[in-house]
Amino acid sequence: MPTISSTDYLLDQAKRRFTPSITNFPGMSMVEKRLLTHDWPQHAMAEPPPDSSLKPVMGDAGLPIVGHMIEMFRGGPDYIHFLYKTRGPVLFADSPVLPAVTALGPDAAQIIYSNKNKDYSQQGWVPVIGPFFHRGLMLLDFEEHMFHRRIMQEAFVRTRLAGYTEQVDTVVSQVIANDWVANDARFLLYPAMKELTLDIASMVFMGHEPGTDHELVTKVNKAFTTTTRAGNAIVRKPVRPLTWWRGIQARKTLEDYFAARLTETRGSEGTDMLSVLRQAEDEDGQRFTDADIVAHMIFLMMAAHDTSTSTMTTMAYHLAANPEWQDRCRDESARIGDGPLDIEALDKLETYDLVINEALRMVTPLPMNFRRAVCDTDLLGYFIPAGTDVVTWPSLNHRLEELWTDPDKFDPDRFTEPRNEHKKHRYAFAPFGGGAHKCIGMVFGQLEIKTVMHRLLRKYRLELVRPGYKPRYDYGGMPVPLDGMPIVLRPLR
Repeated sequence: MPTISSTDYLLDQAKRRFTPSITNFPGMSMVEKRLLTHDWPQHAMAEPPPDSSLKPVMGDAGLPIVGHMIEMFRGGPDYIHFLYKTRGPVLFADSPVLPAVTALGPDAAQIIYSNKNKDYSQQGWVPVIGPFFHRGLMLLDFEEHMFHRRIMQEAFVRTRLAGYTEQVDTVVSQVIANDWVANDARFLLYPAMKELTLDIASMVFMGHEPGTDHELVTKVNKAFTTTTRAGNAIVRKPVRPLTWWRGIQARKTLEDYFAARLTETRGSEGTDMLSVLRQAEDEDGQRFTDADIVAHMIFLMMAAHDTSTSTMTTMAYHLAANPEWQDRCRDESARIGDGPLDIEALDKLETYDLVINEALRMVTPLPMNFRRAVCDTDLLGYFIPAGTDVVTWPSLNHRLEELWTDPDKFDPDRFTEPRNEHKKHRYAFAPFGGGAHKCIGMVFGQLEIKTVMHRLLRKYRLELVRPGYKPRYDYGGMPVPLDGMPIVLRPLR
């Protein structure tokens, strides 16, 4: 009779308990259920050195050509949760597209994000988005990354953020008052938010007034969307007219746009982020080149408007579904009133902070992070050879029962004293990443979200299109609601 280790036994028992819940999600097809419960043949990614006590990382290839992309795109964090409960924290996804080690749980995240021995580089992002966001801050490593981050930090000091907040409020007040449709169940919040955040980014980052250059803004928005989604391509070669090729063409469009904008504004002393990056320097007087600025602006624009769009859409849905929290936020906003906003006023919206955190926990805009091992290393007792791409999933940590009480429930109070569930582990809650690469625009994003939601709740009551409505998501990149997230806006007066 074959023997089984205690670890294998526990994983087997977890799989038996967990499979029924994972295979009963609404909308899951019989094919998807069979894929989840299929017993794929396992093999070792690489054998540890003979004198090592490390374990090999085990995994499988899934279906021919597509691997496990069906389960990933349809299930997103739910599928990753299933893997964690049934396979453990370290496994090999032998994908024909992006083979990588999947590192799950807060302990794995802490090792990789803290990166104390510099075992991991950002080059794990290169096969995913390298051609579209190369030389962006997130793709730089070690000393070069710190050099660029020191200069870029000038664009995110509090005095700069104060100026950006005024600009954000100008755009938001105009768009929400004039462009959004009330009392209409056909109004789709996600595309409306996406257009709004691009208008904000156009003014804050480049100095474009809202409503101007509509044709150009539409072209830029389309290019951003194309580049963001291109990382999900199955055929990862520039074959016309496939997704990867379109992403590369869109990158060229963005390069031409920002290069032209640099030429257009040269010599001016603007307060937009493009001008700030052009003027910023480190303590030694070193500045960015034009090519650096173009690369950083392309990345920052993508990061700023896509992540904020996702967070605000999730936040609006849960406020509509939980009117008691909507009332709490609105009461807080009433104490500020309808006057011009500044950072000091936004700091007083403490209930908003709780709701933002809970929205980020429930639908994390950047659900995974990529790294690459630069040397042979040990991850939780498993052998990771040099050159291995490693994927962490903070969105999984945000839903673990051992860290969060009733994790599928919208409960912003979990972030308050004495519960402080986000403090149960250093990486229980990490929507902005961690370590040296923690999001540089985190505070700007929070101020933007508060501004938008404050203005929205001062003007409208948010309602679901029907009782019990729940959105479903496309997890082909950042999570996107498949139906555009219809929300009814009821004017308050």
